[in-house]
Amino acid sequence: MTLVTGRNHGWGFTWAIYSISVLATGFFATQPVCSQTKPSKIEGPNACVECHKAEGEVWKKTHHHSTFRDMPRSNAARAIAKKMKIKRMKSSSLCLGCHFTTQKAKKKNKPIAGISCESCHGKGQRYIKVHAEFSGKKNKESESKTEVAARWKKSEAAGMIRPNALYKLAKNCYSCHVVPREKLVNVGGHTAGSKFELYSWSQGEVRHNVWYSKENTKANVDRRRMMYVVGLFVELETALRAVGVAKQKKAYAVRMAQRADAARKKLDAVAKALPNVPEISKIVRLGYSAGLKLNNNKALTSAADSIAREATKFASAHSGNKFGGIDGMIPGSDKLRGTADK
Repeated sequence: MTLVTGRNHGWGFTWAIYSISVLATGFFATQPVCSQTKPSKIEGPNACVECHKAEGEVWKKTHHHSTFRDMPRSNAARAIAKKMKIKRMKSSSLCLGCHFTTQKAKKKNKPIAGISCESCHGKGQRYIKVHAEFSGKKNKESESKTEVAARWKKSEAAGMIRPNALYKLAKNCYSCHVVPREKLVNVGGHTAGSKFELYSWSQGEVRHNVWYSKENTKANVDRRRMMYVVGLFVELETALRAVGVAKQKKAYAVRMAQRADAARKKLDAVAKALPNVPEISKIVRLGYSAGLKLNNNKALTSAADSIAREATKFASAHSGNKFGGIDGMIPGSDKLRGTADK
């Protein structure tokens, strides 16, 4: 039962956008779960904005912040919750992982904020103290370069996902912006995912450059190129996994197959524009190596796993400075999601 076939398959489906994030939790089978699926390890945004005050002020003006209040009041969300027999969205595991930052309090999971720092940068309990102590010095200016490098290394080993770990950051984005639960779509009527593209959706409100630039400035051109390509890698990987776990030829499976096929075609164009970057062509081949059909989980998961390995290596090996050939493919400023607060 093939859902999408060939490189020239077309469709007329238009992605509906429900909100800046989707009503789901976790990731797909065989994948690391969303950063917030262990509430006992979450420190909460207050622990971060104590030092990152400017970032905190930017965050408070975003959809990621307002989902805490707005999502449970949404008529669309309530309709989905009713179909899924969810009485309280702030207590259901189907909603907590993606729409809220959740902590463990008195043996219960309690949402304390919207999508916040640890949603992207990983559960903070193990790394936040190391990250904030400046190697025992009074401030970061007092640290030597060796001490700074050692501190970052320890923080990363403890689970911190820094901006240079682009593949890991993208995985966290897609763990919520693509719905991992077939039933949410087929029964609940939830969209299969946001019409998410890593560069344009991450540069509209919180641009993640405040600490170094002191302003909420856009990523430079090399970073934009890397975000576009790595985002497509993760888009393809994520969609392949989704098709693999789908059980019925209904909205979820069809739309995920369409998503995978669209990513393959875009990456095909990227590979042709950058013929001297063999890793991209390899990932394109992997994307076409497994049929987009039901009951094909083993092959689809194997392809996705291989793409994950190649994408991780690619993100570490390249800076984007030689990728000018794809500049025309990257969404323009008019495609950015939301307006940035400087």
